[in-house]
Amino acid sequence: MIVRFHVDAVLFDIDGTLVDSTAAVVRSWTAWAARYGLDAEEILRVCHGRRSEDTIAGFLPVGEQAAGVAALAELELADLDDVVALPATRALLRDLPADRWAAVTSGSRVLMRARLAAAGLPVPEVLVSAGDVSAGKPDPEGYLKAAAALGYEITRCLVVEDAPAGIGAGRAAGAHTLAVATSHPAVELAAADAVVPDLTACTVERTADGLVVITTAGRAGPRPSWSGA
Repeated sequence: MIVRFHVDAVLFDIDGTLVDSTAAVVRSWTAWAARYGLDAEEILRVCHGRRSEDTIAGFLPVGEQAAGVAALAELELADLDDVVALPATRALLRDLPADRWAAVTSGSRVLMRARLAAAGLPVPEVLVSAGDVSAGKPDPEGYLKAAAALGYEITRCLVVEDAPAGIGAGRAAGAHTLAVATSHPAVELAAADAVVPDLTACTVERTADGLVVITTAGRAGPRPSWSGA
């Protein structure tokens, strides 16, 4: 199936969508869990796609959470060696005008800029990070802010995500949603308008008034916010 999204802008998640940082994420959270005597597997089941502070709030008392967030940030910034660009991300970003794409991440601005640099990817002009919102994904605040900063209606934007929390945020915002099954099984991303294995299944065409994002080998999702052929 071919699915075409006719949009004004594309809003990307970073970890797991543009950048493969899975090994670094696992190592950082595992080391952090050991420091606090917690079960790393339990944490890893819930941390993907969410702000660190939101995850940590479920595992530490209120009085220890700020220190816990700082400790994790230190571990993450020290672990960038095998952070790489996911397939086709460089080419796709190259085809997008700078004023028609943004990134919305559950990570800190400093960490995300470092991971993008480590992966050899550009830092977008609009980057909405964990510190820029009062509520993290699946709350829609981050995606609404990114669309507003670019100057487009969120209903004319495509959110590209790898985690259920991010797809939930995009749908709650009112955007079109495309899931890449790079970190979660496709079945867990079924709420998206379409699901593809990774961004190699996508191309972008510029039009007189916007963009057409074309996906192949995708699975059509639950609502008619796209056109299929």
